[in-house]
Amino acid sequence: METSLQSLLFLSLLLCCTTNQALTAHLTVSPSSSQMFKGEFVTLSCEEDDSSAGWTLRRNTTTETRTECGVKWGRSTGSSCIISYIQRLDSGVYWCESREGATSNSINITVTDGSVILQSPVLPVMEGDDVTLHCKTKTSNFTADFYKDGSLIRTEPAGHMTIHHVSKSDEGLYKCHNSSHGESPSSWITVTVKPTTTSQPTSPSTSSPSSTSPPSSSTSPPSSSTTPHPPVLWSVAPVCVLVLLVVLVLLVRRCVRRKPKEI
Repeated sequence: METSLQSLLFLSLLLCCTTNQALTAHLTVSPSSSQMFKGEFVTLSCEEDDSSAGWTLRRNTTTETRTECGVKWGRSTGSSCIISYIQRLDSGVYWCESREGATSNSINITVTDGSVILQSPVLPVMEGDDVTLHCKTKTSNFTADFYKDGSLIRTEPAGHMTIHHVSKSDEGLYKCHNSSHGESPSSWITVTVKPTTTSQPTSPSTSSPSSTSPPSSSTSPPSSSTTPHPPVLWSVAPVCVLVLLVVLVLLVRRCVRRKPKEI
């Protein structure tokens, strides 16, 4: 009996530890670009740690809020979503969301029917890394002017520009322009501070929105993806408490039965 109670206690603790782990997923997009030409074939995928969490693709656009892939847009294939012919109305913020409400990173996609796009990283860039921006059309390379926050940085004959050892000062809104082909939409590039061993790193999600992301809009995702979602923790906590109370009662009853009778 005592051995079975010890086993039950161990299993209860194991259950609490595993269910309290944060559900995580990572959203990727192919082609890997925050800007796309109208008519492109696009695949968004939730790379998930736990397939049983039921991750789905959602998005916010100028006309939709938290709509799920396969309902009004896209075609759902397991943990992925396919947009066979992307259009301007598909511009917006995309993310993965579990049944419990946990969310992944978000990706802002801009679709244009123009002739120029700026290919830039879809995810935050680590401080100190090199970043290459490509100004391109569907058919050719060309000389391009690159702008940051509305100011000209430099002109590149090959149509691509590399920023070496990026820092927080490189964070901002970028676009490119060519006198013959026109101008690309603008894309925000986020720079993440590299963690240090001497001090507690500051997460971009805890900083003010104005310093880590473009001005807020109606297309912003509903919550951060870098921390466990509170409803997940609150939903499993009562279960753990109840299981531990049951084990405690059984242990007390066992001790009472083994107490010698008074003469």
